[in-house]
Amino acid sequence: MDLDFTAEDDEFRQRARDWLAAHVPVTPLPSLETEEGFAAHREWERRLADDRWSVVAWPEEYGGQGVDIVKWLVFEEEYYAAGAPGRVSQNGISLLAPTLFDFGTAEQRARVLPSMATGEVIWAQAWSEPESGSDLASLRSTARRTDGGWLLSGQKTWSSRAAFADRAFGLFRSEPRETGSEADSGGGSMAGAGSGSGGSSGTARKPHQGLTYLMFPLDADGVTVRPVGRLDGKPAFAELFLDDVFVPDEDVIGEPGQGWRIAMSTTGNERGLMLRSPGRFLASAERLARRWRAHGDPSDTALRDRVADAVIGARAYELFTWANASRFAAGERIGAESSLNKVFWSEYDIALHETALDLLGADGELIGGATTEADLAEADASEAEEVSRLDGGDWMEGYVFSLAGPIYAGTNEIQRDIIAERLLGLPKGRR
Repeated sequence: MDLDFTAEDDEFRQRARDWLAAHVPVTPLPSLETEEGFAAHREWERRLADDRWSVVAWPEEYGGQGVDIVKWLVFEEEYYAAGAPGRVSQNGISLLAPTLFDFGTAEQRARVLPSMATGEVIWAQAWSEPESGSDLASLRSTARRTDGGWLLSGQKTWSSRAAFADRAFGLFRSEPRETGSEADSGGGSMAGAGSGSGGSSGTARKPHQGLTYLMFPLDADGVTVRPVGRLDGKPAFAELFLDDVFVPDEDVIGEPGQGWRIAMSTTGNERGLMLRSPGRFLASAERLARRWRAHGDPSDTALRDRVADAVIGARAYELFTWANASRFAAGERIGAESSLNKVFWSEYDIALHETALDLLGADGELIGGATTEADLAEADASEAEEVSRLDGGDWMEGYVFSLAGPIYAGTNEIQRDIIAERLLGLPKGRR
């Protein structure tokens, strides 16, 4: 693994840094999990896309700069270091787009990717169902063959971005389970689903067989979007209820009945390199270290050591990611090792934020401004600006979000099973 950057990499970094310095909003945007914030972040996506910074690693024909994975990681570092807004289009650009590059048709890429890059179309992730979260293969929502396409029925829950998004992507059972039971087949709605399913027998022998990967609009006839109420009043998640929603054949990704194999590509991106780049954690660890240097108690060596651990953890994750990037550049895939990535960054994120909140003390409990008047009165002008930028209420909100990390993208319990069985070769445990 070569950690030396080329002159071209350095030039790209400077271009990215200069553009971000000139364009990142001085005042943070409202939360993207509110209607107002969602619209503001959509506009930010458009601004990024205007100068081809939205999806730098994509080919130019789809709105990118066609850079390699090294420059993408460089851009991510600069993006987070600049305090740029969160990416409201993340589900699309980090999860669906890599799937389309691997399994989609040229027509799908030409139709879907440009509007994704600009934020004109924001995508929701429609994976989980009631009683079918990390055990994705147990899903019961159905795709039934009809003239020219498919009829989708069922319920999706915890759909990220769905309250305000335009379209969604997910898996649906297009072939009934071989047992024929009511629970396995999704009820009577599966009748006749096996016809036209890509040459299969019409029934699925195992839970992960007979699934089809589809895209669908959230404003289509038969779709009901019900925001999920939360204690913080931010309804970005939603339940989706589908009642014979028509989806044309052109919105099937890959072959019907082969959705599981395609979905594993998507979840690999989610758990591995694409969803959580090291730039995110490097920037947070640097903020934490600055806060410690400005306000830490030198006699509190235990907290000092936790701050040091946070910095070391961010650096370790960066190096691990560079190792994976080298493998990607050589044409390899990380496969089940993406589970190692997911467990590490999700648990590291919680520890990082817990350390920050302990350092902030009572101020850390405030949402919307953790910097006190006393802090600002004691600081000189330059430090006051840095302290305000450093905290700004982010830590508590970040902590609350981090608690979901061990759950989404496949629970860490499931990830540890994958690590044990597929990487360490241990026997399957009882479930």
